[in-house]
Amino acid sequence: MTTQTVLQTPQLTQRARIPMRTIRALARIIAEKFNPEEIILFGSHAYGKPHTWSDLDLLVVMDTPKGEMKTIIEISDSLPPLPFSVDIIARSRSVINNRKKLGDFFLREIIEKGKVLYARDH
Repeated sequence: MTTQTVLQTPQLTQRARIPMRTIRALARIIAEKFNPEEIILFGSHAYGKPHTWSDLDLLVVMDTPKGEMKTIIEISDSLPPLPFSVDIIARSRSVINNRKKLGDFFLREIIEKGKVLYARDH
């Protein structure tokens, strides 16, 4: 089954839980185009409590020399049209580590409780 086929499954138009194979297909697209260190699923789909209108939340760990917002826009623009919203956060590993040291609960929770969808071989 191709990535494009997975993204066009009828289940997606019903706005139920987004199938994990669809989530993994999106992570694969991002990994192939941007070669990040990691892609981490967080939020309701990672924690097993999505509702009808839950979006998909992804942390993409990668260097952001163009700036975080520009990187997020580039990643979002690389995805095909989808019947659900994808919220992307792009942060470098050093920014994540610094924010964790400062007590950033949000990023710490993503790192500790999120599901790693992709990890680049080092």
